Formats: sequence, C-alpha cells, structure tokens
Amino acid sequence: MKSCSQKGLRKRSLALLGAVLMMGTAVLSGCAKKSEGATLKIGIGQFAEHGSLDNCRNGFIEGLKEAGYIEGENITIYYENAQTDGGTASQIVDNFLEKGCSLICGIATPMAQSAYSAAKKQDVPVIFTAVTDPIAAELANADGTPAGNVTGTSDKLPVQMQLEMIREVMPDADTIGILYCTSEVNSISAIEEYKEAAGDYGFTIIENGIQTTADIPLAADGLMKQVDCITNLTDNTVVSCLPIVLEKATEAGIPVFGSEVEQVKIGCLGAVGLDYYSLGIQTGKMAAQVLKGEKKAEEIPFEVIEEAAFYGNTAVAKKLGITIPDSLIESAAQVFDTIEQ
Repeated sequence: MKSCSQKGLRKRSLALLGAVLMMGTAVLSGCAKKSEGATLKIGIGQFAEHGSLDNCRNGFIEGLKEAGYIEGENITIYYENAQTDGGTASQIVDNFLEKGCSLICGIATPMAQSAYSAAKKQDVPVIFTAVTDPIAAELANADGTPAGNVTGTSDKLPVQMQLEMIREVMPDADTIGILYCTSEVNSISAIEEYKEAAGDYGFTIIENGIQTTADIPLAADGLMKQVDCITNLTDNTVVSCLPIVLEKATEAGIPVFGSEVEQVKIGCLGAVGLDYYSLGIQTGKMAAQVLKGEKKAEEIPFEVIEEAAFYGNTAVAKKLGITIPDSLIESAAQVFDTIEQ
C-alpha cells in the first residue's frame, strides 16, 4: 500500500503535468491565431542586376508602402535575382509559389514571362514592370487587355524622341548600332520600331545579336567598326554588361546613347528615357489594388508611362570631343559632369 505522502506527491505531479499541458495548448492556440493573421507574402523576381531594374524594385516597394502595405508589418517580401538566366527565373517563381506568395512581381520581360507561365496554373496574380512590349511578350492581348491574371507597366522606349536627340547631338552621323540579346522579345520589338523610324531622321540601323553575356565583347567590337554611334535598348542581358560596352566604345571613340538615367550616370553620352523609380511606384500601387481586392489583375489593362526626359553627361561628351547642344542641356531633367564608377 502506498503512503499518504506518495499519494499526495502523485496528485501534485498530475496537477503540474496538467498545467504544463494547458500552457502548451494556450501557446499552440496563440500560434494558430498569429498564423491566421500572418502577413501577406509577395515575391519579387528580377531578371538582371542593373540600375534601372533596381530602381523599379525600390519604387515597387515604395508604391506598396504608399498604399498601406509595409514590409515587416503586414507584408513579407521575398526577393530573388535571376542574373539574366531564364532557367533561374523559372526556379525563382517556383520557389515563390512553394512559399505561398499571394502575388508575384516580375521585373523585366523574361522574368514576367516566367512568372506568368508558372503562376497561372495556381491562379496567383502577376504584376509586371519594365516590360517593353507586353503584347509581344504574350502578357496582354492585342487590344491591351490582360492575357490572364496578369497586368503591370510598360517601359516602352520613346524611340522617335531618342532618334531626334541623337540627330541633334550628331548632325553628321549616318549609322546607329544596336546590340541586343536574341532571346529577349522586348529588344526585338524595339529594334523593329527603330528600323521603321530611322529613315525619317536620316539614319540606318545596324544590329548585332548575342545569346549570352559571353558574346558581348566580340559582338561589340564588330559593331563599332560599322557605325557612327550606338544606342542602347532596355535589353537586360546587354545592360547587365554595359560597362564592357562603354569601355570598348571609349577606346574606339564611339558615343553610346542610353535608354534611361542610370546608363547615363555610368558613361552613356545621353538618353531620352523614363524615371524607373516612378515606374516602380506606379506598379506597386497597381499591385495594392489587387491585394486589397479592389480589382483583379485580369481586370486592369497594362499602363504605359508617356513621360520621358533628356539626361546628359558632359564628362562623357568632353572625353569624346562632342558638345551637347544648349537646347538639350536647358531642357534636361538631369545633367551629370562625372562618370560614376
């Protein structure tokens, strides 16, 4: 027979065990409630690492913030960069879907295409930005309506304004070179537009296509032997290696015109381009509409930013022995007198 002290000890032990179990239940219940109110998960996939796309990403996050979605408070953001590799872009999207992202932002055409291709199987909305031609990329229909649960903003180049600017800076130039990646539909679309408009300004377009960044040095050398200047597209593969092109162009005395401000900062002579940070903000606000349930992505036509401005670099002009006309300097959104390293 057990003593009274043993019985009491057993009772106290059972009581203690019950209290522990109750505390565990309370903790689990609290965790469940916390999970129920967990933050929304958003995946941001960026195709390449360069200034304009970085500005898009930062602007996108700011646009979400202005609409009430703040990282660390009510949203969790996952960010990954494909480093110009299409296979990696697909893996990034699959990873976002496995994490349970409620929305995916695809920055640049190849990333947006990968995002939509995978996300549509789970009906996860995709918001893109820095996509030159959403219709050619099959992200939108011919009438501009979304191809599915996908929408965003286009960074369509102001081609005619760019040609007009080049003619003003280089009145005697005849040929313009364009280096591009053959797998980027955004670049192919832009080149066609350049070819259609070039004759109106007395130019001939000579293009040279590459498949990977490894092809750039040789392709750039070949192109510079045939042209008076080079105009750069929003081609992600080429832009990611733009310093190589600029170094070779400087040695050859060939001016390179950019497609946005970040390219001018690092050595392009000038550009008529968009503000990619503002583009990102606009995209973030579109994403917020979807997150709030105000509209579905498939109900929002993609938007094109019409505003473009001249950006110039007088340090580059001096190095090349070129004078940027006063008319452009006076109307410029920004003029740089140094070359950013």
